[in-house]
Amino acid sequence: MKKLHKKILCTLLSVSMLAVLTACGGKDSSTDKAATTNTNTNTDTTPAADTAAPEETPAPASKDGSVAVFYYTYGDTYISSVRAALDSALDAAGIQYQDYDSNNSQTTQSEQVTTAIAQGATVLVVNLVDTGSDDAAKNIITQANGVPVIFFNRSVSEEAVTSSDKCVFVGTDYEMAGHMQGEMIGNYLLENYDTLDLNGDGTISYVMFKGQEGNAEADARTKYGQEDADTILTGAGKPALSFYDSANSNKYLVDQAGAWSSAAATEYMQTIMSQYSEANNNMVELVIANNDEMAIGAITALQNAGYNKDGGTVIPVFGVDATDAAKDAIAAGSMIGTIKQDADGMANTIADITANFMDGKEAFDGVDSANVVGTWRVNIPYATYTGN
Repeated sequence: MKKLHKKILCTLLSVSMLAVLTACGGKDSSTDKAATTNTNTNTDTTPAADTAAPEETPAPASKDGSVAVFYYTYGDTYISSVRAALDSALDAAGIQYQDYDSNNSQTTQSEQVTTAIAQGATVLVVNLVDTGSDDAAKNIITQANGVPVIFFNRSVSEEAVTSSDKCVFVGTDYEMAGHMQGEMIGNYLLENYDTLDLNGDGTISYVMFKGQEGNAEADARTKYGQEDADTILTGAGKPALSFYDSANSNKYLVDQAGAWSSAAATEYMQTIMSQYSEANNNMVELVIANNDEMAIGAITALQNAGYNKDGGTVIPVFGVDATDAAKDAIAAGSMIGTIKQDADGMANTIADITANFMDGKEAFDGVDSANVVGTWRVNIPYATYTGN
């Protein structure tokens, strides 16, 4: 009988322990679930009844296909700003893309185009390296074999673009930049003539930095930046500008690497000032640059020589692009002015045209008609920038 009682007691104890263990297991599970929920909720202590969860903006629907974007070089400051803006615009439109750095080599760019097409790119966006002739552009159009091509920034001729009904160009009225720069320079010189004529000979001596031979933008800026300034000066009875080196029949210094670089301008300017100086009574009194990078490079050399800083003598420097560095230099008084090339406007227009191609629409659908030229190009407007 005692053995039976013992057996019953053991059985009852076992059942009780199992019940306790089961209850403890359920409690741990609910606690873990609550902790997981808390990590995803706002930690604000405002009562739930007074707090509305913010609405999330839905991500744009991803478009079918992908875009290959080719930059002549990542090293160009203005092009870098276009790239950042275009990446953002394509992201916002839900467009998949791949960026390529051609590193200022047309051979590299052509090989990259071949690779992108083989990988199934459905639109090509091309910042052409070689603008000296139509050959590079036409070769890319041929490679594309019906895939839409959007050339941008670096000029491509109408003949090349219109050789395909799926090709357009997004750029600027590049002659306008030269005209606007020349007008800005001429007016500034008239207002400050006596101060700028350092040797008192009645003529302003200048240097012109050209970004690249055979480039339409560089050619126009070099020509009109000087000619239009001369028109204003001579119209007011002042002598035309005088290139600092009478032996240079071109009347410009070109970046031999075609990179429009600050380094090239710095090196040129330092060499100039070793021979042309206030002490020699032949100091360069004006710097005109085809872009802001070369303008900044010239300023670096001038500042190394004690100019354009700390309240000292300022040699007026003018550029094109309105990069952040140029805006900072203008604000600091080390640079006078620049012509704004709208990176955001260019990027947004490229993104719109890309989306149109991917959606089977007309290329310029929704693009500001005031900027459209014929059926083949869009010109993004320039603007004068002096910091005011």
